[in-house]
Amino acid sequence: MSADQQVATTKDEIDQVAMLKDPQAVYQKMGTSAKGLTKQEVQTRQAKYGKNVLEKVKGVPLWRQFLSNFTSTMAWLLWIAGIIAFCAKLAELGIAIWLVNIINGCFSFWQEYQANKATEALNEMMPSYSRVIRNGKQAKVLSTNLVPGDVVRVEEGDDVPADIRVLKATSLQVNQSSLTGEVNPVNKNARPVSAINGNHYELDDIICSGTSVVKGDATGVVIKTGMNTDFGQIASLTQNVKQESSPLQKELGVLTKQLSILAVSISVVFFIIATFFVHYPFVKAFIFALGMIVAFIPEGLLPTVTLSLAGAVQRMAKKNALVKRLASVETLGSASVICSDKTGTLTQNQMTVSHLWTLNHSYEVTGQGYQAKGHIHIGPTTIDPKNDHTLNELLRGGLLADNARIVPPDEHHKRYTVLGDPTEACLEVVAKKGGLDRQRRGSRNCRLTPTGR
Repeated sequence: MSADQQVATTKDEIDQVAMLKDPQAVYQKMGTSAKGLTKQEVQTRQAKYGKNVLEKVKGVPLWRQFLSNFTSTMAWLLWIAGIIAFCAKLAELGIAIWLVNIINGCFSFWQEYQANKATEALNEMMPSYSRVIRNGKQAKVLSTNLVPGDVVRVEEGDDVPADIRVLKATSLQVNQSSLTGEVNPVNKNARPVSAINGNHYELDDIICSGTSVVKGDATGVVIKTGMNTDFGQIASLTQNVKQESSPLQKELGVLTKQLSILAVSISVVFFIIATFFVHYPFVKAFIFALGMIVAFIPEGLLPTVTLSLAGAVQRMAKKNALVKRLASVETLGSASVICSDKTGTLTQNQMTVSHLWTLNHSYEVTGQGYQAKGHIHIGPTTIDPKNDHTLNELLRGGLLADNARIVPPDEHHKRYTVLGDPTEACLEVVAKKGGLDRQRRGSRNCRLTPTGR
């Protein structure tokens, strides 16, 4: 295969790849083969298409972000108030006003800097290594080194490293909640589509970067990498959002102008009265007027607003809600109705059994998520399924019907994850809460055992 062969990269060309029936035609369109790319072809394509990473849009430099916290309208008013205080020979007051401004600016910068670091989590959704066929041999390479035309294999539990046209698949299901917000696994296969009616992640024969394989395995050809993937396009949109002033910032700007005009106007009036009616010396009257301007400036307003917003950000963080900018808290608090057509964007993507019913009783189940912590109750009484035959059979039936697998937290995932149907996984969790567990032996046999409770 020629290293400089043209590879399908435009949307129309990718659409054609999705509709090709013959795997050999797919290989030819992507400039590769079943044996994969050679080392020279990989190097050529990396130079042309770049690394398989989510690039960061060059934003505002850190030093400008820092200085912006000292150059708001209210901050400028405090800087000027400090200068006026020095001119009026009120050095202690001037120093105090400037210290308030400096401390407030540093505090605001630190809060937003921490939030910005926390939002840089998109890259963590990309896997570290991928199984690739190159030179006819399967190898384990860094996912950042993938290029269009690479032949990649993914299995149950893997994160998809790039947008891939599936050529072989066995019972393949993919979690696409990062793209669609829908929690249910989506079936994928190698059958070509007959028409393109939507986005690539909606096609049955394409799996996308940022998703994960919850069941089965597949082999396919990389068609898009990095920022060209559907996931990369979403990342690009989030990075290019223009920041606008919040209603609170706009109101503070108006208030600052009004206070400035009011303070200067009153000080001018009193300067005229002191000079022409009270007959104060000119210098003394001028200093008196400057002192009045400083007195009218509410130097405590800015830190009060900042501390209030920072407190709200901390309370949101305790509820696992990340706020990138302090001013956004006020905007969020002004919302009275939030409309959404996708529950996955508002929930934790976890299913939990909270109630059980039999012909004899209604049971309540405590505990949340996929960690088997909780009990089964009838009112205040904890029920042991060993002493309730009907409940025991209900839990056994749900457990035997479960084909999902619950994976405990590890270095890549900070919470329990599910390989398979989330609804089936929660049936296993409630069975464990009732004292039942399973041990897999082979692919078909399953034995239920007590968990030791």
